[in-house]
Amino acid sequence: MTYDTAFRMLTPIDEEAPRRAVRLRELGIGEEPDPEFDEFAAKIAAAAQAPCATVNIIGPGRQYFAGLYPSSAARGLDWRDDPFREMACDRGFCLHVVARRRAMALPSVMDYARFAVNPVVDEAGVRAYLGAPLIEPADLILGTICCVDTEPHPSWDRDAVEWIRGKAAELTRRILQRGAGAPAAS
Repeated sequence: MTYDTAFRMLTPIDEEAPRRAVRLRELGIGEEPDPEFDEFAAKIAAAAQAPCATVNIIGPGRQYFAGLYPSSAARGLDWRDDPFREMACDRGFCLHVVARRRAMALPSVMDYARFAVNPVVDEAGVRAYLGAPLIEPADLILGTICCVDTEPHPSWDRDAVEWIRGKAAELTRRILQRGAGAPAAS
């Protein structure tokens, strides 16, 4: 089944992006790879049996993968030259997770007209997505985590949504614990 990209749904508006940027600076998270996030992405990719996973920091104009599996280094690239470290906000599905404020599974992206026309379907061959927001206790979304595959994943169901939600909560706790010692942004 194919869908006409002229009927592509608009990317949700992310009104929290400016507030998120300030909070991330307070937590000491910038727009550069974080080895702990790369390691976390590798672990969730292995557990979800996915060839790719990210810890995604969503800004006002782009998404930045502070955690990426496979990492830039694993692919023999300097992170500054890695085209997979960032992506426009109208690409992918994480901004939809942010707008919904809930975890989401697309076991077969092509089964959902709204998502089948997303540019990553043709540009990167994405056929399955599993993601969850990183929500701090003050209800601000810091980013997302996700796993993607170029093959459908029928096992990415309600249980998988609960699992990725738990992983997002785990990483959020780690970020907040780590950030407790970071100086506040000025």
